[in-house]
Amino acid sequence: MSNPLENLIENLCKLPGIGRKTAQRLAFYIMGMEEEEAIKIAEAITDIKKKARYCSVCYNITENERCSICENQDRDQSTICVVEEPSNIVLFEKTGYKGVYHVLCGTLSPVDGITPDKLKIRELEERVKTGQVKEIIIATSPNNKGELTAQWIKETLKNYELKITRIAYGLPIGIDIEFADEVTLSKALEGRKSFNA
Repeated sequence: MSNPLENLIENLCKLPGIGRKTAQRLAFYIMGMEEEEAIKIAEAITDIKKKARYCSVCYNITENERCSICENQDRDQSTICVVEEPSNIVLFEKTGYKGVYHVLCGTLSPVDGITPDKLKIRELEERVKTGQVKEIIIATSPNNKGELTAQWIKETLKNYELKITRIAYGLPIGIDIEFADEVTLSKALEGRKSFNA
């Protein structure tokens, strides 16, 4: 029979950025919680797995067919900010950005078997084909995978009449966009440059 504590530690280790020591600390913390509080955490995990889905337009996380950003007619539907993951949207929303998004669900990495067909690049092109899009802001991380992905998007969309920009390098090279603060992201958005050159 498996030890429940060890089982929890092993499962917590599966989360990104959680090593064995952190998993142990979390497991002991959960053990010391009131039962109702621990159950709320477990229910929240179950709830997100049962109810959350990808938006049919931008691939953000939502409970509905379309996310609240895509549904909002006050947003600038002609400007699409292309991000790697849904979590990036939370960061850009803090900057006051008023356009819409497109989530790639990753970055290109041929070594890891992540090819263009595994990302939502074709779906982005379908959105562009409608003729309603005037600008694509490529907001992938300024690291090798992010740059490769940005180049691929640029090449894919080069024959369409639209402005393709890349967020400015207010972000340090080599970091994931996930770790940038809102001021840096805001400056990066303001200083974006044409990606057609």
